[in-house]
Amino acid sequence: MSPSGAAYRPTVLESVSAFARPHASTIYRPRETFDMRILHTMLRVGDLKRSTDFYTGVLGMRVLRQTDYPDGRFTLAFVGYGDEQSSAVLELTHNWDTPSYDLGNAYGHIAIEVEDAYAACDAVTARGGRVVRPAGPMKHGRTVIAFVEDPDGYKIEFIQTGTWGA
Repeated sequence: MSPSGAAYRPTVLESVSAFARPHASTIYRPRETFDMRILHTMLRVGDLKRSTDFYTGVLGMRVLRQTDYPDGRFTLAFVGYGDEQSSAVLELTHNWDTPSYDLGNAYGHIAIEVEDAYAACDAVTARGGRVVRPAGPMKHGRTVIAFVEDPDGYKIEFIQTGTWGA
C-alpha cells in the first residue's frame, strides 16, 4: 500500500520484468556426465529491430550483445534477463536477405516463469504485445499458464510461479 492507502501499481515494464524470473529448481546431473548448461536458444527473425523491440519493450529483456557479420550477411543479437555467464538467453539471428520464415511444425515454445500470469498478460497487452492464450489453469492440470506471440509468430509460454508441476 502507498501512504495514500492505494495499492502500489508498478509500471508495465516493471511488471513484465518483475514477473520473469530465472527458474531456481534443483538441477539433476548424473555423476557420470560432464558439467553442462543450456547457453541459448536461437530464433531466426525477419526484422531484427521489430524483434528486439518486442523482447526488450514488451517482455522486459535486455540486449546483451549484437554483432553484424557483413561477409555472411547476418546479424546476431543476444537478449535475456540475466548475463550469458549465468543465464540461458535467446539468440536472435537476422539473415539480411530473408524477410520472413515458415515456422514449421516441430517448434514448440519458449517458457518463462512469471510471478502472476494474469498480470503478466495484462502488462504484455498494455505494451502492444499479443496474448494468444489468456492466463488460466492448463486443461489437464492446475499449472497456471498463458501464451503470447512475438512478431515472427514464435510462442512464449508464461508459467506462474508455484503452480508448475501441479
